[in-house]
Amino acid sequence: IALVMGGAMNFWAYWFSDKMVLKMYKAREVDAASSPYLYNMVKELAQRAELPMPKVYVIDEAQPNAFATGRNPEPAAVAVTTGILQVLDRYELEGVIAHELAHIKNRDILISTISATVAGAISMLANFGMFFGGRDGEDRPNPVVSIAMMILAPLAGMIIQMAISRTREFGADRGGAEISGDPEALASALAKIDAYARGIPMPTAD
Repeated sequence: IALVMGGAMNFWAYWFSDKMVLKMYKAREVDAASSPYLYNMVKELAQRAELPMPKVYVIDEAQPNAFATGRNPEPAAVAVTTGILQVLDRYELEGVIAHELAHIKNRDILISTISATVAGAISMLANFGMFFGGRDGEDRPNPVVSIAMMILAPLAGMIIQMAISRTREFGADRGGAEISGDPEALASALAKIDAYARGIPMPTAD
């Protein structure tokens, strides 16, 4: 029961999260007419990656940032902040967008959904640790085992989720470099984003 409840709650939360995230950031969709520079860049890179054209969004935030949504290539979207458009040059921006397209191509959002579902199921199982712990007598659970389960099970779920996330990020770096054809520009962009992000808050992300 715990596994089913925890898994279902996280699965559906992530399943409907794409539009919620874009709405939370107040992202506005752009096209070739309203933002030709960005739209055409995404279109060209999507063609190189052999992906359907994703929807393109801009977020009015000073902090340089970008992300992709969509569990499959078909309903995918790429969002960038106005800050990243101002900070990065063309080649650096291409590297970042290629990185996000690599996430879409590798179905990393779907994989993150599944890993979060597993982590949620483990955490829910830990909440029922008192019922599933070892027995010290016929009527009451062993408190040591129960406490250990409640502490270690969520920690294990978090470690699994973080390990998967980090692996997918490295994969997107590699894929982004291949799509853009300029790994040095992507590395430069990531360094710039890290430096600027430290000094520019982004309350919504926080």
